[in-house]
Amino acid sequence: KMEIEKLMTYQEVVDSLNKKKRKKHLLFGNGFSMAFDNSIFSYNALSKFIEDSGDPMVVKLFERLNTKNFELIMQQLDNFCEIADLFSNDKTLVPKIKAVTEQLKKSLIDAVKELHPEHVFKIPDEKSESCMKFLQEYLSRDGLVFSTNYDLLLYWVLMRNQVKNAIDGFGRDLETDLDSGEFIPSEELEYSELRWGKYKEEMTIFHLHGTLPIFDTGINIVKVEYDNAHYLLENVKERIDNKEYPIFVTAGNGEEKLNHIMHNKYLTHCYDQLCAIEGSLITFGFNFGKYDYHIINAVNKAAKMGKKVKDKLWSVYIGVYSDEDLEYINEIKDKFKCKVTPYNARTVNIWNN
Repeated sequence: KMEIEKLMTYQEVVDSLNKKKRKKHLLFGNGFSMAFDNSIFSYNALSKFIEDSGDPMVVKLFERLNTKNFELIMQQLDNFCEIADLFSNDKTLVPKIKAVTEQLKKSLIDAVKELHPEHVFKIPDEKSESCMKFLQEYLSRDGLVFSTNYDLLLYWVLMRNQVKNAIDGFGRDLETDLDSGEFIPSEELEYSELRWGKYKEEMTIFHLHGTLPIFDTGINIVKVEYDNAHYLLENVKERIDNKEYPIFVTAGNGEEKLNHIMHNKYLTHCYDQLCAIEGSLITFGFNFGKYDYHIINAVNKAAKMGKKVKDKLWSVYIGVYSDEDLEYINEIKDKFKCKVTPYNARTVNIWNN
């Protein structure tokens, strides 16, 4: 009999916290998407896809810049083009860089298409409703939901179901100047694209590592909208062509990830909120691997580093899938400044499988 079968089930964790009237939050990672469909989002699929694109120049770039931070590479290439244009007499240099930039953009868009097969956009209703119920256990009780995934599943589920209290902080700003003194009928008022900021205090959904539909335009953080797969990819493409890049923290160690997070106002806000949670945190499909120490640090900040105060994070319930997972969590338990309890992640049925 496997060791993990002796652990608490997911439902037992939820019931015991509800009985104590303890506030609970959810943190999920790649396992959330893998549970939906194993073949879609393998971890770091994006970087891997680009490395396998067979373009030696692109692969060299990732190695030389020593980063998998997509935005960073793109921005450096864009900057380099402008500088080379000014300082270099070599007329072939800029076209060369531009060609690599184009190849990289193409790789990104190909990867997005490749990693989001059509059927993601055709999630059967019972699956998306089942996922919504899973999320609502937190959202309807003042809990927060944190994701480290940058795929579209969560966005898609929230769009398909009007989930009460699911607030990602995006909304429209009124673009029309109302101070001109003229009367403007309401149907002629112009609103901006979905921008992040106005609703950030009410947020309940946080993408800790960014996500594909969220873009940094340099001034605003905006969210791409779409009604079907084609439209989304067109939108993503258009923005990338305008030198705007999706915000996502791809591979890198914990320190590199944190560095990326701290240079983006949206990501910083999400991370700060994780550092401030109270009650208990339940994790699913997130393995606290060696590149996730920035997340453990956030948990420890929320736990007020184990100090004796009332309003803090008291415990973390970590979902484990196998005896190896369990062994690993037991090994790193002492890195946490609050109580750590593994539970059997196989007892969670998010997608009504």
